[in-house]
Amino acid sequence: MMLPDHETLVAFSKSFGLFYLIAMAIGVLIYTFWPSNKKTFKAAAQLPLENGEDRP
Repeated sequence: MMLPDHETLVAFSKSFGLFYLIAMAIGVLIYTFWPSNKKTFKAAAQLPLENGEDRP
């Protein structure tokens, strides 16, 4: 059994990390722009305005 050298492990981890982050970004964008989430995001945007108090 041949063990991988350091450069091979570094190249694999860099490639895996890149594709992992790209997949996560695509997932977040899909979640954000999914039509059924519009109501939830609009309600969350109005929360700071509902209280009406002038202090934190």
